[in-house]
Amino acid sequence: MPTRTDESTLSGLFSPTLSVVAPCYNEQDSLSAFVARIEASCIATGCSYEILLVNDGSGDETWERIRALAQGRPGIVGVNLSRNHGHQLAVTAGLSLARGARVLIIDADLQDPPELLGPMMARLDQGYDVVYARRAKRANESRFKLVTAGLFYRVLRRLSDVDIPPDTGDFRLMSRRIVDRLNSMPERDRFIRGMVAWLGGRQSEIVYDREARFAGRTNYTVLKMLRLAVDGITSFSTDPLRAASLLAAIGAVFGVLIAIYALIGFWTGRIVPGWTSQALMTVFFGVGQFACLAIIGAYLGRMYTQLKGRPLFLIDEVVVSPDTEKREEEHAGGAQRESSRVR
Repeated sequence: MPTRTDESTLSGLFSPTLSVVAPCYNEQDSLSAFVARIEASCIATGCSYEILLVNDGSGDETWERIRALAQGRPGIVGVNLSRNHGHQLAVTAGLSLARGARVLIIDADLQDPPELLGPMMARLDQGYDVVYARRAKRANESRFKLVTAGLFYRVLRRLSDVDIPPDTGDFRLMSRRIVDRLNSMPERDRFIRGMVAWLGGRQSEIVYDREARFAGRTNYTVLKMLRLAVDGITSFSTDPLRAASLLAAIGAVFGVLIAIYALIGFWTGRIVPGWTSQALMTVFFGVGQFACLAIIGAYLGRMYTQLKGRPLFLIDEVVVSPDTEKREEEHAGGAQRESSRVR
C-alpha cells in the first residue's frame, strides 16, 4: 500500500472523471454511512471516480476509520492533515489533491445529500462551470442559527461587489478549470463559496432541503461561525473601512456641536455643568475609536498572516488502496468515451 506525505502518492495514477472532496472532523460515527451513500451516487454516474476523505485533525477515531476504508476500498483516498486547520483549509487541501475533471465538495456529516450528485452532473453536461446547492429548509437548526445565517448572507451581499448566492454552503460541483483557478488563489483566510462566485463562469443552482446530522453534534461553534463571517466580509468588501471613516466623520460633527453648545453657554453667561457633555463625548469617541481599531485590526491581521507566507496546510499522510491503480487502469480504456461528455 502506497503511503507518503505528499501528492506523489497520487501523481502516477490515472486521473478519474470525478473527484469527491469530503472534509472530516470528528465524524467517526457517520463515515461508514457517508461512504456507502457517496459511493452509490458515484457508481450511478457511470464515471470513474475517487473519494478524498480529508481528516482535519480529529480528536476521535476518524483517521483510523478513514485509513481502514482507504486501505480496503478502491477509489477511497485518505488524507491526514498535520493538525486541525479548519474546514476551509481542509477543503483546500482536498482540492489540491483532486485529479478529476469534475470535483464535488461535500461534508461527511450527511446533512447534504450525496444523491444530488446525479442532477449536478446533468447540469454540468449542459455547459455550466459550477452547480451549487441552495438550502430551502434546514432540519433541526436552531432559530438563532437560522436568523444569524440569513442576516449574514444578506449583509454580505449588500457589502460585497461579488454576487455571492445566499443560503449556500460549500456543497457544489465544479469543472476542472474552476478548480485549477481556485487552487491558484493564494489567500490564507479563505471563504471558498465567495471565491468560487468571484471566479465567475456559468453557474447554476439546485435547491434542496438540508437534512439533520446523521450522528453527533455540529462542530461549527458560534465562534467558528463568527470567524467565517468575518473572513467572508473582509475578503470581499472594504466597506467596513469606509464605515470606520464615516464613524470618525460623525464623531467630528458631534464634537463640533458639543463645542458650539459649550461656547454659547459661556457667551450667554449660562452655567454649563460640563460633566454631561464631557461624559457623552468620552463615551462616544471612546467607543468609536475602539470600533475603528477593531475594523482596521481585522484587515491588518489578514495582511500579517498572508505576508508570513507559510503553507496553507500540511499533509502528514496520504493513504491509497493497492487496488486503486489497477482499478483506474481498467477505467483508462473508457476515458476517451467519458471525455465526450466532460468539459
